[in-house]
Amino acid sequence: MIHAYQEIYRSKAQSVLGDAFDYAVNTCHVPGRDFVEQFIASSLSKRMENGEPALICGKSGIEIAVEVVLETTGKELRQEPRECFARSKEYWIGWSAAYYQWYSGRKYGEIFRALPFEDLQNMYEPLHEADISKFADIAQARLREYFPETNLKRLRTAYGCTQAELSGRSGVSLRSIQMYEQRNKDINKAGAETVYRLAKVFGCAMEDLLEK
Repeated sequence: MIHAYQEIYRSKAQSVLGDAFDYAVNTCHVPGRDFVEQFIASSLSKRMENGEPALICGKSGIEIAVEVVLETTGKELRQEPRECFARSKEYWIGWSAAYYQWYSGRKYGEIFRALPFEDLQNMYEPLHEADISKFADIAQARLREYFPETNLKRLRTAYGCTQAELSGRSGVSLRSIQMYEQRNKDINKAGAETVYRLAKVFGCAMEDLLEK
């Protein structure tokens, strides 16, 4: 699987987003659902999706929370950070969401649409002591359920061609295209030439056809 950015920045991204959620919700009393909406609407979420080192390694979670709220609402968070010796539920939500975003390469907006803040709160008890891969597996299943269309089908539909037309233009068999769109075959495991031929028809990058 192709991850969102280099793994060396993943742990730092998790900790800063965890701290941002904890500070905004528990110290500044911003409702969790509101902070999620503010975060995904902000430019900072896009920069974190790309693993921007200057942001992930250059700012604290508190600074990120302050900038998110200021950018999206015009309000400034001024509360002093509270002293905390254990990870809060809200920290775990930000920490886990950052891991899954790195793991899947999906946008935060998609992740939080399929996994609302309240759902993540309910997932805390059974999962906060489990390996993070367990959360990633559940999140992956939820995202695929919420966004049922494969990238191949979405691009083909947007391009305005049938499966048979795509087969004729790409040289990829009709049966293979059908199986990729139905998830009976994993396009991530397809040969590079197959993915290249499909991408060439749409004029997109090969990575745009892969499933996150």
